[in-house]
Order: sequence, then C-alpha cells, then structure tokens
Amino acid sequence: MTSLQPPPPAISAPTALWDAIDYAQRGRRVSRELALSLADVSRSHHAALWAAAAQMRDLGRPPVVTYSRKVFIPLTNLCRDVCSYCTFAKNPGDPRAHTMSPDEVMAIARAGERMGCKEALFCLGDRPEARWPSHRELLKRYGHTTTHGYLVAMCKRVIEETGLLPHPNAGVMSSRELAELKEVSASQGLMLETVADRLCGAGGPHEHAPDKRPSTRLAVIRKAGQLQIPFTTGILIGIGETPRERVEALLAIRDLQDEYGHIQEIIVQNFRAKEHTPMAAAGEPGLIELMTACAIARLIMGPDAHIQAPPNLSADYGPLLLAGIDDWGGISPLTPDFINPEAPWPNIGALGALCQEAGYALTERLTIYPDYIDRPGFVAPAVQPFIHAQLDCAPGLVQVPR
Repeated sequence: MTSLQPPPPAISAPTALWDAIDYAQRGRRVSRELALSLADVSRSHHAALWAAAAQMRDLGRPPVVTYSRKVFIPLTNLCRDVCSYCTFAKNPGDPRAHTMSPDEVMAIARAGERMGCKEALFCLGDRPEARWPSHRELLKRYGHTTTHGYLVAMCKRVIEETGLLPHPNAGVMSSRELAELKEVSASQGLMLETVADRLCGAGGPHEHAPDKRPSTRLAVIRKAGQLQIPFTTGILIGIGETPRERVEALLAIRDLQDEYGHIQEIIVQNFRAKEHTPMAAAGEPGLIELMTACAIARLIMGPDAHIQAPPNLSADYGPLLLAGIDDWGGISPLTPDFINPEAPWPNIGALGALCQEAGYALTERLTIYPDYIDRPGFVAPAVQPFIHAQLDCAPGLVQVPR
C-alpha cells in the first residue's frame, strides 16, 4: 500500500528570491517549487529579481539583443473564435473584414523584400470556414477548400518568389497541418497565453473561444515538438490570470522544451485594453509587472533560452533590458502590427541606440534562431536553401555563438 506523502513546505518569498539569485549566479534554472514561490515576491524585492535574471542572461553570452526584420501578412481577419480583448477578428458583415488575395499577399512580400525584410509573418483567424459560409465560397474562388490549404500555398509562393522566410501563426492545427507548413516555412508559432482553464468559463475572456483552451494549445505545441518544428510560444499577462498561473504557464512551456527541445523563443506579452471590446475598461499590466514576468521567465527557462518582449506594447520599453530579455521580436519597416494597430513599431535605429546605451548590440536575426538552422531534422530540406541564401547575403544575421 502506497502512503501519500505530504507536500513539501512552501518556500517563503524572500527565501525564494535569494535562492533564485544563487541559481542565477551559477546559471541554473530554478526548480518548480522555487519558481512558484517567486510569484509572491514583493515589489520591494523586484529590482533584485530583475538583476538576477539579467545576470543569468549575460552568463556566457555576448552582449547582443536580437530582432527580426519582417512584413506582417494578415491573411484573413475572419475567425471562428470570439475573445473579449481582440480587435483583430471581424465578422463578414464588418466593412473591415478582409481576406487577402494572392496578389495582395505577394505585393506585400515583394515590397518587404525590397526593404530588406527577411521574415513573412502570417497571422490569421482560427478556421473561419467552420463558421462563415461566405469565407468558404471565397476560398473556392482561390482554388482551396480550407484556410490552411490557402496558407500553405501562399507560404510556398512567398518563399519561392521572394526568398522571405514564412513564419505562420495559424492557430490550432493537427499534426498533418503542422507538417505541411513545415515544408514551406522556417518556423511556426502559437501563443499558449495561459494555463488557467477558468478563463474559458462563463464571463471569462476565452468563454467563446474554444481554440484558447489551454489543453488544446498545449497539445499543438507538443505536436510541433514531435515534428521538430522550431517554435515560438509565450504567455499573455493581464487577462485575469494570477501571478502563480503565469508561473504555471511558463513551467508548462519548460516541460515541453525539456521533452522536445523545439521552443526557440518565449514571448512575454502584456495585455493592452482596446476600445469597443468587453475588456476595454480592464486594467493593463504596468512596466514593473511586465519586467517581473520577464525576469521570472528567464529564471525558469535558463540562461540559454530566448526571452522576448514586444517593444511596441510598452511606452517605455528600455527597462525591459534590465529584466533578462534578449530579443525584441519581429519589427517591420513596412506593415503595422495588425493585432495591435494602435501600437506602432519602434524605429530600428532608435532601438539600436537604446540597446547600445545599455551595453548591447542590436543584431538582426532570421525568423528561425541560429540554434536550429543546422540542427538535424528541424528544417525541411526544401527550406534549407532559402535559409542559407539569406545568410549568404548577410552573414551578420547569425548572432555570435555562445
């Protein structure tokens, strides 16, 4: 008969902080128990927490912060889900609803190519054909029966005709769909956002968004790992989750990374309230809260992880460098952030100057991180020549090896 052992006593928040600092100095990721205790560290100790994360980031790493020069291609803003904070998704009767034609997609990709972009970020709603008959009719006119099939075709055209490397954020997908996109893209992504199932309940931000169920999204990230797809994911803070639930989401990501090694970066994204949404009056996380979430992400994921925070979502983003991030994500000289159109991208030159003042060189990278470019099995053979063509044109894209 197996006896049930009582759970270990909780670590106090101050003790957790000092233990985390010790871990950071030695370049060791924090334990699960310790990570959960960090959620309770008081504001008076946040500066020490940020410093520990920054120290962990700098261990054995050159003073480099990266970004990806991209175009943003919103293939369709129709979606079968309804999130309480989203202004991207539209209904077919809305005059702003739009599915891009192949000519529109290629016009943006070619313009981005002329401006030195290397990434084509495809963003789209989840399976709109499941909800909207008019979208199914439009797909037929383009020669497709599913939005996924149309996306694969456009990724293929973009990479073959412009050399830009597609990075699709295509929502919840099957293993077959992920595998098909791997043949025409360099990397893929899906935000986990949260592991708080209660946010899918009545009155929650994901009540009417079945594709936002944590188990569903974790299953997609797991499938991507099984298929060896360089993958981007992350958390969205400020939508009603607790600090502990943020830590639990990061630990879930770490578990998948430990098993498959495919998570190339972790985004820590702050919620921004938008007009004309059910959460328009919801409070937004402040800079201190965002910095603390970034620092905990670094301490959980370890010194070799890539931690990103989008600079356009913070009025004052420079201090994020003090909290352990090493990447700014995709920045476009051509297209807006269609998910957050009210938040313009920073000027790349000004961002570089800010990084330099902080002691870091701003360095451009590809959508696929250098760690994965030549790792066996992580890039489809048909995609490899396009990646190396970009590197041949601009060898400095690969950051200095650690």
